[in-house]
Amino acid sequence: MRLVFDIFGQTLQTLWAHKLRSFLTMFGIAWGVGSLLLLVGVGEGFREGNRKQFASVGENVMFIWSGRAPAMNGSFTALRQYYLTYRDYLDIVRDCPSVRAAAPVVGRSDIHAVSDFYQSSGRINGVPASITDIRYLPIKEGRWLNDMDEAQKRPVIVLGDETRRTLFFGRPAVGTTILLNGVRFEVVGILARIGHGDNTNQNLQSYVPYSTMHEYFPPLNVGEGTDVISMINYQPKTRALHEQAMREVHHVIGRNHGFDPNNSDSFDEWDTIETVDQVGKIFDAMNTFLGSVGLVTLALGAIGIINIMLVAVADRTREIGLRKAVGATNGSIMFQFFVEGAFLTLLSGSIGIAGAAAIMAALSGVDMGNFDPPKLVPSTAILAVTSLAIAGVAAGLYPARRAALLEPVEALRKE
Repeated sequence: MRLVFDIFGQTLQTLWAHKLRSFLTMFGIAWGVGSLLLLVGVGEGFREGNRKQFASVGENVMFIWSGRAPAMNGSFTALRQYYLTYRDYLDIVRDCPSVRAAAPVVGRSDIHAVSDFYQSSGRINGVPASITDIRYLPIKEGRWLNDMDEAQKRPVIVLGDETRRTLFFGRPAVGTTILLNGVRFEVVGILARIGHGDNTNQNLQSYVPYSTMHEYFPPLNVGEGTDVISMINYQPKTRALHEQAMREVHHVIGRNHGFDPNNSDSFDEWDTIETVDQVGKIFDAMNTFLGSVGLVTLALGAIGIINIMLVAVADRTREIGLRKAVGATNGSIMFQFFVEGAFLTLLSGSIGIAGAAAIMAALSGVDMGNFDPPKLVPSTAILAVTSLAIAGVAAGLYPARRAALLEPVEALRKE
């Protein structure tokens, strides 16, 4: 144990004796590690912010709206507008085995909301209570819609966070009433803020029972249909079944509205699962690029370690010969250079990690819109320090071994 402390003390003395060289080496290592962590952290922050955006919609949610049947030979329904109906929703639930859940939605943006204080014109959606099985709609105050609201067509409403701010501006909202195009509705709940950054679109939306919406505010300009809906939200049983679920939904709608379901142009839809996968590939490519840039910087730090260790060993060949002459073993000599390389690398790497973490912590309070601030990735930090440690130790041990294998007389003759 004493030998270890002696070697460690000699290491500190050697580094202190060459302060400028040691400082420049440590700076290069710390810069390489810090740059790598920051670049990878930026990419991870972008990815996490994007993930939160999709999570605010719901897990594995798929949307389909009304559309137009494409032109087909011998068809009299070419380019005919078709509207989704409540029957489509019921048939999807019954005939689509890959669909776990579905919900019809009637939405209008022309409904004027008025409280005792202010007014707003956000979107009003008529939904069944079960839509929360698909969509992410967290309650902050009060309650969500229930089956009795639906069955009795109660005039109740759950306000979005931004709509609540506009209509009540800090005043209590739950239990009060507002007017929707002159019809009085009771506020039974307030949604928590949804989304990330400045995206307030979802927070401007409010929700009433589906039956109440059809009673007071049915869809406009949809022909003679009495059960027309604005869209259908649905969710596959598993993420892997999303394409199968989409084909089954296409088949039901094509069958009900008389057009070929195999033509994707017939459908106006959004598959969030596919979008998440596509965006994930973009972020993977971005992380690869940023990581490559960071690795180049890290490699420069590794080269700096190798050069310094090579110079250090060459300068101390005579010292090695003298130590061997007084009884030092090859193992003790090589262990000293191992300690120097490892100490220099770990200390510098720790400084780089601490610096990167400090910068990321300072940026954590900065509003970056739809993206999160950079995040420290522990696996990247471990990989960076380990790589540099291997480079530093290898760079020190190789020339040290050559010098240690020299006969003491030959080592003492080296200039």
